[in-house]
Amino acid sequence: MSSPSITRPAAPTRAVPEDTGTAAYTRREEERPRSWPIVAAAATTVLLWASAFVGIRFAGHDYSPGAMALGRMAAASAALSVFVAFTAGVRRARAPHAGRRPGDLAPRRAALPRGGVLGLVVLWGVAWFGGYNLALNAAERLVDAGTAALLVAVAPILVAVAAVVVLGERLTNRLGVGVAVAFAGVALIAASGFTGHADRLGVALAVLSAMLYAFGVLLQKRLLARIDAVPMTWLGALAGTAALLPFAPTLLEELAAAPLPATLGVLFLGVFPTAIGFLTWGYVLSRWTAGRTTAATYLVPPVTVLLSWTLLGEVPAPLALLGGAFCLAGVVLATRR
Repeated sequence: MSSPSITRPAAPTRAVPEDTGTAAYTRREEERPRSWPIVAAAATTVLLWASAFVGIRFAGHDYSPGAMALGRMAAASAALSVFVAFTAGVRRARAPHAGRRPGDLAPRRAALPRGGVLGLVVLWGVAWFGGYNLALNAAERLVDAGTAALLVAVAPILVAVAAVVVLGERLTNRLGVGVAVAFAGVALIAASGFTGHADRLGVALAVLSAMLYAFGVLLQKRLLARIDAVPMTWLGALAGTAALLPFAPTLLEELAAAPLPATLGVLFLGVFPTAIGFLTWGYVLSRWTAGRTTAATYLVPPVTVLLSWTLLGEVPAPLALLGGAFCLAGVVLATRR
């Protein structure tokens, strides 16, 4: 009788920590945001941003760069305003019941930024939604969609270089080699053109787009710690639209003369790649590391090439394809851990 009395308490003693650990693990799993919505948002961003390069090329036959940028941002601002109003209504309806589940796209904080944060959001919107769109539209009047996408793809390298120059991060051998390889690819593209026709000004404008892209990513990643992705995207779009208002007379003139498909193309650019694409981008950027988010954008140029080849008949030149492969290889080398 004595031996069972000694051994019997041992089983509960071992079971308690096991049960407690399992419960704690279960709670952690329930609290952790699921990964599939983030992956789906990243895939949506890639597809929509790739389609933007093709859409710009399509609508650019009938709309000038400034008019197209303003029309695109006006449509995006309207779509985002509707979305913000809708999510505000959802938030008010949920207020009595507490709780925002991890992974929800609705804004975490209703308060809009003020002071310096608001000023930085406006700067971000003017640079990315205004300057980037204007430069990219102008570039795609001179180079094809595949060239533009591959040149803009060097933006992650510019982010890494800026981290070294501005933030004092260490310049690694891998970063140095990656920069050299990527810009060798840029040189090949500039020398041949993606479809066999080179335009130096178009390449320069696409590189300027990449610089504005890099600036936008750096600033947005910092600001997302202080403001939610949805109000930031909305306010940035409004700021970008306001910055483009000097092109309003040109937009009205071209709107009256442009064929319906071109106008629908501009509306598509505003609602889908801009409004929806930037909402999903902000969602991913606020939940993934910068490295994983950057890796997802590597897919934009190949998807753009396929769409441009299929929809616009822009057949890549072999030397430019090699240059594009150099660009992507350099970016991967420079930014991977």
